[in-house]
Amino acid sequence: MGEHGNTTRRGVGRRAVLLGGAAGALGLGGYVARDRLNDWWWRYSGVETPRVEGEVDHPGAEWVPASPANYRRASRPRGYDIDRVVIHMPEATYDITLRVFQDPNHQAAAHYVVRSEDGHVAQMVRELDVAYQAGNRGFNERSIGIEHEGWADEPSYLTDTMYESSARLVAGICARYGIPVDRDHIVGHNEVPDVVRICPGPHWDWDRYLELVRSAAASAAS
Repeated sequence: MGEHGNTTRRGVGRRAVLLGGAAGALGLGGYVARDRLNDWWWRYSGVETPRVEGEVDHPGAEWVPASPANYRRASRPRGYDIDRVVIHMPEATYDITLRVFQDPNHQAAAHYVVRSEDGHVAQMVRELDVAYQAGNRGFNERSIGIEHEGWADEPSYLTDTMYESSARLVAGICARYGIPVDRDHIVGHNEVPDVVRICPGPHWDWDRYLELVRSAAASAAS
């Protein structure tokens, strides 16, 4: 996981206008500074999304902040479009996963972690920020990552409660950002380009999961 890999970015409207003006003002140094400006443009007055300490994006989630070394502050979706959800499995327990994402030496974290036993959701990174979770910079910037307690070769962790809780979480994310509920936009970490992973593993039931997400979305809309 991390920021390395594919660096392709999408156009982002106001950000592109700001960067264009800044690069021109910087002259020859503009090209050298552009990548840094891409990461920091939103910090200027009037651009940063207001933040409330401890606030969560998913109702009922517990705020358990990741180390700032494991994500990058941003202002999504104004800074980068959000059009993907990446499903992970950490090969670890829920408690260990939280501890690892709070370790600044790990250099990676997901936005959410879902517990197997009861479906409890911890939010570790705000959705507006870029979590180092996909191992592909372009995917990091455009996606939200969700870890599910367990091991890829241990299906006993895939409880009904965890599936249902995760489905409600993803339905909310898709509604907030207009993400289609399909396999092109809800993907496994193993499907991220240029990444070699097996998670969420062969036992993850995609057909069942997408049906649960659609059901949760329909219930929320009714």
